[in-house]
Amino acid sequence: MTKDLLLKSLWDDAHAKSLDEPGLLLYRSNLLGADLRITNFGGGNTSAKVMHKDPLTGEDVEVLWVKGSGGDIGSMKRDGFATLYMSKLNSLKTLYKGLDQEDAMVHALNHCIFDLNPRAPSIDTCLHGYVPHEHVDHVHSDAVIAIAASADSEKLTREIFGEEMGYLPWQRPGIDLGIKLGKLAASNPKLVGVVLGSHGLFTWGATSKSCYDTTLRIINVAATWLDKNVKKPVFKGAAVESLTPAERQAAALRLMPDIRGRISKHEHKAGHFTDAPEVLEFVNSKQLAELAPLGTSCPDHFLRTKIRPLIVPHDVEGAALDALLAGYVADYQAYYDRCKHPDSPPIRDANAVIYLVPRVGLLSFAKDKATARVASEFYINAINVMRGASGVSKYMGLPEQEAFNIEYWLLEEAKLKRMPKPKSLQGRVALVTGGASGIGAAIAEKLLAEGACVALADIDEKNLASTREAFGKRFGHDNVTGVVMDVTREEAVVKGFADTVMAFGGLDIVVNNAGIALAAPVEDTTLAMWERQMSILGTGYFLVGREGFRTLKRQNNAGSMIFISSKNGVIPSAGTSAYGSIKAAEIHMGRIMALEGAPHGIRVNTVNPDAVLRGSKIMSEEFRRSRAESLKIKPDELDEHYRKRSLLQRSVYPEDIAEAVYFFASDLSFKSTGNMLNVDAGHLASFTR
Repeated sequence: MTKDLLLKSLWDDAHAKSLDEPGLLLYRSNLLGADLRITNFGGGNTSAKVMHKDPLTGEDVEVLWVKGSGGDIGSMKRDGFATLYMSKLNSLKTLYKGLDQEDAMVHALNHCIFDLNPRAPSIDTCLHGYVPHEHVDHVHSDAVIAIAASADSEKLTREIFGEEMGYLPWQRPGIDLGIKLGKLAASNPKLVGVVLGSHGLFTWGATSKSCYDTTLRIINVAATWLDKNVKKPVFKGAAVESLTPAERQAAALRLMPDIRGRISKHEHKAGHFTDAPEVLEFVNSKQLAELAPLGTSCPDHFLRTKIRPLIVPHDVEGAALDALLAGYVADYQAYYDRCKHPDSPPIRDANAVIYLVPRVGLLSFAKDKATARVASEFYINAINVMRGASGVSKYMGLPEQEAFNIEYWLLEEAKLKRMPKPKSLQGRVALVTGGASGIGAAIAEKLLAEGACVALADIDEKNLASTREAFGKRFGHDNVTGVVMDVTREEAVVKGFADTVMAFGGLDIVVNNAGIALAAPVEDTTLAMWERQMSILGTGYFLVGREGFRTLKRQNNAGSMIFISSKNGVIPSAGTSAYGSIKAAEIHMGRIMALEGAPHGIRVNTVNPDAVLRGSKIMSEEFRRSRAESLKIKPDELDEHYRKRSLLQRSVYPEDIAEAVYFFASDLSFKSTGNMLNVDAGHLASFTR
């Protein structure tokens, strides 16, 4: 191990001087959570015991600040901490009589809340509160968990850390473990921390900085020792060789929609792929079949990754893939039936989360892209743990019943029920052409707001990058990607769809929107004008529609395609011989695809906007001038002209078109296909006949 691989302190004394104790706790937490070598996303917790004025009595009281339930120390803010009276927290010890009261004691934490703080305390609250030190860290370092998950973990803890670290065998977190941890720390004043068997690391200190320094130092000691002592080659060496990078991408591109279509029948899922070096080392290894079925050790790991992964051959397909997936579901059902209690929550989705593909990498699927990505990161943590533990001892996963008791813990179920209701398009993937501006950007914004993952496809790279960045800040960078696509070039369209599938695991919604409008009287319409519009509005819609159709059919989980046509496709307007003719062709193309898509559950519908002037790239200055000339009005009078022309006397905006697209993309229109929806504020001549 080089010195560059060791954790380095990022503590800034100058910044720290400006912070109060809760501020220092937040600062320490964010520093620790920013490095996945220290703890995984959402894993671990931190605390500080701080003196405050009681809001009722005005007396000084000791208050425990501890990360609340469901938070992430790397990204949390000050309001992410629960606050509890230490006096009341200590009084719970006198009420506690045995392990059958564990859940009741967690509920009793609500009676210890200081200053009506709404943040729910986590199950680790007592572990922090009962340690007789002001500052406490609990993290899930891969290096320390590798020791904790070894068959002789207690012996290794003494060998590596000597007398400064204690050890407690695996026990589900709660008040009993908190009491034991507190007693161990109180009776051994030389200890700076404790290794929890199969779980993680607790460390403490008199100040926030000293606690932070100790956490880093202990992790570095563990990492250094492992590096020197792990047997080589790791995982007993390679059983197979990796495919080339291009071949790995091709295999993932084939497998992701095949798997996603099969496991998304009842709940749409987003996917993630990684072929990181540590992943390839594991999936190609001789110990893969031995270690993968053992599952993970740290509770945070298997709550994200399920009891165990599924190993999938890189060339599996068809009936063989069906059998693999069905086998996993049957095994998971059997696991639930073996381990369930009379009051256990109902079985959850029985499909795997992690799919290990020898020679290729790791696929993960979850309710949304961020969760799928984080699950893969957790499993990489688990791989690192297995590498370390199996390299110095024997790796031990949690016993099956213990794992079930965590996964189906009633308190975990209560946490899940507190989560916000899923958005209507959660887990679905959309591709929107012309998505970097105008109507396309408005459509993308609406779909993102409803929970979809969106690929913005556009030829304008600069605008594409800025729109993607803006949407990423608002809706999460996991949920939006950009694909450079010239819809007139077959290879660009094919690549754009492939990039979308690689980014999100599959596809559910295709919005054919990229457009152009060149207006002129028929006698002034040049062949170049005709061919330019035909290439984008005709050929482009065909290529995007065809590739979208192929992808949805291959995935075999239905889907929706929406064509953005125009009022001009229904009723002619002077000066639009090319534009209007081709828009009419789009409508008919959509109907034909609806006809062919129906047996596969693929719905194809059309939205016909009219007079969308604001933010529209189609409405170029030249086009506005041409339309104004044909109407014998000034260009700046177009908005008012179109508004007054409508029956409802209303202007039509990009977000109005987005609402119509959302209707066709969502289950609101589950039984609609081959339809047209005019969004024109009422244009009498365009009424469909």
